[in-house]
Amino acid sequence: MAESPNKDSLIVDEGEGQPTIDVYQTGDEIVVQTPIAGVSKEDIDVEATSESVTIRGERHRNEKIEDADYLYQECFWGKFARTVILPQEVDPDEAKVSLKNGVLTVRLPKINRSNSKKLQIKED
Repeated sequence: MAESPNKDSLIVDEGEGQPTIDVYQTGDEIVVQTPIAGVSKEDIDVEATSESVTIRGERHRNEKIEDADYLYQECFWGKFARTVILPQEVDPDEAKVSLKNGVLTVRLPKINRSNSKKLQIKED
């Protein structure tokens, strides 16, 4: 018979959380998505480099609830952050970020370095 979880194991640590993400690619871009329901766009910070993207934010609790009053506590409240190392170089200057129905989407255009250029050799 399985043991029922004790109430203390349901309490979420007060540290920084890490949101779940999906990362996929199309022919032209890498897309990062994360569900962040309950977070306003003013509480979200997205930073991108040519090699990575970082999503930071904070989900605020609107009311004070004592730990002893919880029956279950599975939602994360507080600060969260997630950095993703990208599999291909992207152009952060052309990146686009949107928030719709509680899902944050970061679209990062790929930089196509596969185009080669023939170089001329100069004699010294």
